[in-house]
Amino acid sequence: MNILRIRRTCIVAALVVASASGLFAGEPDKEDAAFSGKLLSAIQNSDYDGFVADGTEAFHGLTKPQFDAVCKALGPKLKTAHVTYLGELNQHGFRVTLWKLSFSGGGDDLLATLSVKDGKVGGFWIK
Repeated sequence: MNILRIRRTCIVAALVVASASGLFAGEPDKEDAAFSGKLLSAIQNSDYDGFVADGTEAFHGLTKPQFDAVCKALGPKLKTAHVTYLGELNQHGFRVTLWKLSFSGGGDDLLATLSVKDGKVGGFWIK
């Protein structure tokens, strides 16, 4: 058996073990899934009030003109987005979930991060 075949076998075995042990993303928290869907929908529909409705006081600091600029840049593109949950982090007391946005028309994928604490959205970034 050559060295490449051995390496491939080891990589496949490691992926099977990692998958079975739960290292890959499972299902998102229902609250996080609902928030991310609502926020993405608000951007698509230029719904500022819907976007900030579940946010902390600091999250309400996003101005309507800032929000409108995001809607203009991303709204039409989000209508073709496929959203995939990637995983969760704990940062500064927030539960941060990661979401991959891929598009049926191709182009670069985007990464969205949603920060939630005490049932309130503290941040939502699309990069």
